[in-house]
Amino acid sequence: MKTVNIGIIGGGLMGREAASAFGRWFALNDFPAKAQLTAVCDLNEKVLDWYKNVPTVNQLTTDYKELLANPAVDVVYVAVPHNLHLDLYTDVLRAGKDLLAEKPFGIDLEAALAIKAEADRSGRFVRCSSEFPFLPGVQRVVNDVKAGKLGRIMEIKAGFLHSSDMDFSKPINWKRQTKYCGEIGVMGDLGMHVLHVPLRLGWKPELVFAQLQKIVTERPDGKGGVAECDTWNNATLNTEVTIDGEAVPMTLETKRLAPGETNTWYIEVYGTEGGVRYSTKDTKAFW
Repeated sequence: MKTVNIGIIGGGLMGREAASAFGRWFALNDFPAKAQLTAVCDLNEKVLDWYKNVPTVNQLTTDYKELLANPAVDVVYVAVPHNLHLDLYTDVLRAGKDLLAEKPFGIDLEAALAIKAEADRSGRFVRCSSEFPFLPGVQRVVNDVKAGKLGRIMEIKAGFLHSSDMDFSKPINWKRQTKYCGEIGVMGDLGMHVLHVPLRLGWKPELVFAQLQKIVTERPDGKGGVAECDTWNNATLNTEVTIDGEAVPMTLETKRLAPGETNTWYIEVYGTEGGVRYSTKDTKAFW
């Protein structure tokens, strides 16, 4: 079995999640390759201490260019604030590494297009991952739509809803600041998960009416003061897609302040012959 050596740039929460996933790789049956975490980079040396417990890691560094120069690293997973995406993602590709990275692939459209251009030029394997399309219930949604069981599609609704920001005493972080997160706000954080399945089904929005809200405008800065929150907290996008030559409404929700919701992802598709609904509120239920 081939071993794929992985490097991580950004050793925080998502870096640790990725490392834990690689550590459970042996649980996969009949998988053609073995993923092995080999190298980790983070600016904070204390963050790197956690990775000393991973037996396969043989490089810990605060300089990402040292990691990219490591010939043993095949794939690099990057989990850093959006303002760093352009430089880091393109440097990974120019180093001849495959790239698994966090959304939204750039702080703005200009950065995203530059990253795409470098990905196309390099020919490397480039992906951003979402687990939701692979849940059995979501697979049922996709299969029923493709099989034509719903008839003519009349309406689509999809969303990803959080509620932790309802706690106004929650300290600020980079995702709540435009200079790090970008003008896209919550849409850059949650939007890829909401659109992943619709885009796989070929439903690309052609018209968009966006209802955007900045609800919490400041938070504790963790130093006894307050800091400005200037990103969009909630976004509802009323869009239109073309399906079999007909205009169909598609509503997309991304919200950080959704009372009663706990990391709720959902999709609903309604047609002339029936409808399907699936939500992570009850992963074993399919409506």
